[in-house]
Amino acid sequence: MLKIHNLTKCYKGSDKGVHQLNMHINKGDIYAFIGHNGAGKTTTLKCVTGIHDFDEGEIIIDGINIRENPLECKKHFAYIPDNPDLYEYLTGIQYLNFVADIFQVEAKERRDKIEKYADAFEITESLGDLISTYSHGMKQKLAIISALVHEPKLLILDEPFVGLDPKAAVILKDMMREICANGGAVFFSTHVLEVAEKLCNKVAIIKDGRLLSSGNMEDIVRDGQSLEDIFMEAIDDVAD
Repeated sequence: MLKIHNLTKCYKGSDKGVHQLNMHINKGDIYAFIGHNGAGKTTTLKCVTGIHDFDEGEIIIDGINIRENPLECKKHFAYIPDNPDLYEYLTGIQYLNFVADIFQVEAKERRDKIEKYADAFEITESLGDLISTYSHGMKQKLAIISALVHEPKLLILDEPFVGLDPKAAVILKDMMREICANGGAVFFSTHVLEVAEKLCNKVAIIKDGRLLSSGNMEDIVRDGQSLEDIFMEAIDDVAD
């Protein structure tokens, strides 16, 4: 579903970026991407989604090269940044219809999807209100609904649980599982290691732009240790 091969992205005058990153997210994977602030998580996600160009490497999504055919590639995934920028002069329903128009979602299908997800996140009654009146949590919910309206094969999220109330977080986890059960995949960064350990079947740990460890969650987290224990050991070993 997602192949990242030797990804390198450097910023001028800085050591920040990612270096020779290799990852493979398969259909059915819920893949956690963890690391400290500035480790390279968001840079990686922005390269994957075509927001950032990169210096070396290759990114393939559902068999399509993001560099060679970005428009076609973007039809297959949805991306939710950690702080979504929404058009606040629109109402919630206008924004969702705008996104559905971009992805050419048929009228009945979009109505069904919007109704399903808006009811699940309990914001149906607010869809007629201007987005500028929404709380941070409501904006996050609207961004999630907009990402799901075209049924992406790959869902990419940057810190998706920040700002969500506990019930909404549970609903989002269920939606992630549903995507994977239907042959899709989820790739997301998070600082909430307990959630990653319980939800994900795969995990990758990054530090200073370099991959320290990746693979099956059950292979990395073992011998009675938690993901938090493994993460702290990994970054401490590199520091030493």
